[in-house]
Amino acid sequence: MPVILRPLVLLILFCVTGCRPQGEEVADMEEMVLIPGGTFTMGGKSPQADPDELPRRQVQVADFLMDKTEVTNAQFLEFVEATGYITVAERDVDWDELRKQVPPGTPKPPDSVLRAGSLVFVPTTGPVDLRDYSQWWAWTIGANWRHPEGPGSDLENRMDHPVVHIALQDARAYAEWAGKRLPTEAEWEWAAMGGLDDPKYPWGNESIANATGKANFWQGNFPYQNSVADGYPRTAPVQSYPPNGYGLYDMAGNVWEWCQDKYRADAYRQKSSTAVLVNPQGPARAYDPLEPYAEKYVIRGGSFLCSESYCSGYRVARRMRSTPDSSFGHTGFRCVRDPGP
Repeated sequence: MPVILRPLVLLILFCVTGCRPQGEEVADMEEMVLIPGGTFTMGGKSPQADPDELPRRQVQVADFLMDKTEVTNAQFLEFVEATGYITVAERDVDWDELRKQVPPGTPKPPDSVLRAGSLVFVPTTGPVDLRDYSQWWAWTIGANWRHPEGPGSDLENRMDHPVVHIALQDARAYAEWAGKRLPTEAEWEWAAMGGLDDPKYPWGNESIANATGKANFWQGNFPYQNSVADGYPRTAPVQSYPPNGYGLYDMAGNVWEWCQDKYRADAYRQKSSTAVLVNPQGPARAYDPLEPYAEKYVIRGGSFLCSESYCSGYRVARRMRSTPDSSFGHTGFRCVRDPGP
């Protein structure tokens, strides 16, 4: 079933209803792995393929290095302590910026709603319309990467979990500080394939029904009943599940990951002057026909909330999008860089 996405501002309008823990080893998670370049068929092939994954196209990418894990809380804390950076979710919402994303004439919400915060997943009490995700995302004042579920929550025993509540500009700031960048959408999909021949998932083509233990995703009836068969109701520590063929962890599930590309629903239908697209950088302009006023960027990989009935984001070809100032409790990132001396 297709998922109708709304940017952060619409959820605000309609859903208004510390110290580093000790003893956790994180140094070895900073590795990057070399992803050899190659040519592949990009896009969806299964009956689940969404229109924005079609038509499939030939793409070539060059060698690049990729973080073997999603950026963790420990790594992000190091960045914040070194730079004093304040994430988007830790700043009050700028209505002058937000109003650019909505139809003209949209009224300004109360100032009490525009306080610093982020979107936190709250399970429903029963079945709901899966086209309306305002039913399980709650705008929570005080929620941010340090407080993933809002005030009263913290990072204790979660320093090796992926950092969440990260907006695009937060991910870019970290990447620049680390001497890296965000992956292109093509690089991300190629890396997720792990060297396999046109797989449906990072682990191959084995059915998701038999994939417990391969990734962190929703087992049960979304968004109200989760058996937690994979061991974690929300994020899991990075490296909790087997890597793909390139040695990359959590290329399916755990958290969605930002890419550098702007999102266009018709990006794959754009004409090309060559049979093979070489190192594509994404469209010059974003366009989502469901929300034409909002500039969006691509996110990939799915999260702990994905299931067959909801988003199936763990497919290597699955595309999702979000506005650059949006942050959620299921969105993080990993970085890449070009090979060099």
